[in-house]
Amino acid sequence: MDLQDQTVFITGGAGGLGQAMCHKFADHGARLIIGYRTSASAAEALARELPGSGHSAKEAPVEDSARLAALAGEIEAEYGRLDILINNAGITRFVAHGDLDGLDDDLIDDIFRTNWRGAFACVRACRPLLDAGDGGLVINISSIAGVTAMGSNIAYCASKAAMNTLTMSLARALAPTIRVVSLSPGLAETEFVTGLDQAWWDEQSARTPLQRLASPDDVAAAALAIATNLKFSNGCIIPVDGGRPLT
Repeated sequence: MDLQDQTVFITGGAGGLGQAMCHKFADHGARLIIGYRTSASAAEALARELPGSGHSAKEAPVEDSARLAALAGEIEAEYGRLDILINNAGITRFVAHGDLDGLDDDLIDDIFRTNWRGAFACVRACRPLLDAGDGGLVINISSIAGVTAMGSNIAYCASKAAMNTLTMSLARALAPTIRVVSLSPGLAETEFVTGLDQAWWDEQSARTPLQRLASPDDVAAAALAIATNLKFSNGCIIPVDGGRPLT
């Protein structure tokens, strides 16, 4: 199996994209560490249902650097290695781009604290473990909003643009032992948009050349490809968007 006995830590692992990636990597032999902030029961249930063995759920609030440092120590003690870190934790809220007052300071700070600083803090805490093996990998789950500037709110778009810049900077700084790649989905079928009406879904699908939204499995398959096949890719932003920016 492609990733037999490799250890993969996914932040926000119990969410829609996180679950799909956990299943995909476990199917290929990896041992999963499912990071969560508040969804302990969902993360623990996911760890039990994954194929293979050695999976665990770990409290990993990415805004808490001290906890991340302690977690890195736990991973070293329990697994002895970390091969792949996937920075998947993220937050947002719908705020119309023209509603400048609606995008209050607290929301802006929360978005950047989680989406950008959290990803950086995870890399900082896990770097020694990623450095120690045959070649570590960081996958940052970004968004085409970081390029198109169209998304749930202006701060979210900016945080994903910042994540892409983080990816390029770290790819240069951590090479050659650690690769860093951004995976940039378009609008995906996750719990964040599940409650929206069918007319909205149809409109969004029609705007995409491939006539559908990204599925969690599309994103998981792309992450797996980065880990197993695209091994000379570094510092790049790989879109999984069905060609959405073309329209």
